[in-house]
Amino acid sequence: MSAISLATALDITCNALSAGREILSAPLTVAVLDAGGHLISLQREDGASLLRPQIAIGKAWGALALGKGSRLIAADAQQRPAFIGAVNNLAGGQLVPAPGGVLIRDERGEVIGAVGITGDTSDIDEQCAVSAVESVGLKADAGIVA
Repeated sequence: MSAISLATALDITCNALSAGREILSAPLTVAVLDAGGHLISLQREDGASLLRPQIAIGKAWGALALGKGSRLIAADAQQRPAFIGAVNNLAGGQLVPAPGGVLIRDERGEVIGAVGITGDTSDIDEQCAVSAVESVGLKADAGIVA
């Protein structure tokens, strides 16, 4: 399994913030985690509210923990609230079931990390995450069902 480097994590973070500025999003917070769920990069824009770092980490961590983008976790929370509630209890409340948590896959399709973004609507958060991951030549897996 390949690992996500600090340089790549920083590029994803900066590119996500740039994507947000291009579309005039609300202030964003971006967290990039490695495949083991360890924080590699975290940036919080000026004006981002107090809990945004924890939310961004929770979106990315949940994607890694359950092996799917947080959009699918959000759908699970709607369809099976007791299950996601139980999982979140087991996870010590770290799971944030809202779009914006995107798995990062390498050229072989292996998960090498995840990015979580928060600050605007969940759809915009996810859009910035996907754009940032793809901008560095990796595959973004947001859990979008086509």
